[in-house]
Amino acid sequence: MSDRKFKSYNPYDLSVGERQKLLTSAVAPRPICFASTVDKEGKVNLSPFSFFNVFSANPPVMIFSPARRGRDGTTKHTYENLLEVPEATINIVNYAIVEQMSLASTEYDKGVNEFVKAGFTEIPSDSIRPPRVAESPVSFECKVDDVVELGNEGGAGNLVISTVTRIHLNEDYLNSAGELDTKKLDLVGRMGGSWYTRASGNSLFEIPKPLQNKGIGFDHLPDSIKRSTILNGNNLGRLANLDSKPGSSEIDAANSEFKLDDLSLDQAHQLAKGILESGDTKKALAILFAKANV
Repeated sequence: MSDRKFKSYNPYDLSVGERQKLLTSAVAPRPICFASTVDKEGKVNLSPFSFFNVFSANPPVMIFSPARRGRDGTTKHTYENLLEVPEATINIVNYAIVEQMSLASTEYDKGVNEFVKAGFTEIPSDSIRPPRVAESPVSFECKVDDVVELGNEGGAGNLVISTVTRIHLNEDYLNSAGELDTKKLDLVGRMGGSWYTRASGNSLFEIPKPLQNKGIGFDHLPDSIKRSTILNGNNLGRLANLDSKPGSSEIDAANSEFKLDDLSLDQAHQLAKGILESGDTKKALAILFAKANV
């Protein structure tokens, strides 16, 4: 730890633009709320916001923030519409529509319908007035419970706290069990600057979670494993997630199968790393414990 160097800032010593760039580059990827709203005259607005997430399942609550413009502190049409008609559809963005979504972020004049500008199809909602995006894989109809204003200057957020009243799933994105399929969804996330990320292919990975049983933790790994020059933090985290240490029979079996006495510590760790990354965590831990002579 002592050889690590950090640059540290008081956020208020940075300009709003510098602060925004740092925050949005570090806190990423962020899901994108593609919000459809209407004003009191029924004119539709569609705009994306990456200050967004789901915060509760019971009740189902989502929050997004149409922040004030950094250059002059003015508010966005979405925010203004929500004060007039406190309803929104939150449409999820995937790779198939990411370029159109970006086009919809253009600051068109008030009253311009971004559905038309960006080539999207309006579908009437069931429980609220704003339409949903037909091309979106998932849409949520939401009633706005509160709008919390965080400030009056440029860059200040406006937290739109909304309760989901209806959920729509495009059946093309469901698996055989009728559930949303992460691989089919092909979602995108917002990064810093003009960068995005795509949740597909090799960028997707699973981590087993010990929901019923507790992982043994780093403190139950022998020092020779924790000090390994071969195993990285992710490898150790996966090993420490197991709910029990290997027993003597498992250790003896690992010794016999891999002739560990003939391997150096680094060779044994390299062997265990390969087996771990192939998915056999228990066998990998047995090898490591055997070489640690515990």
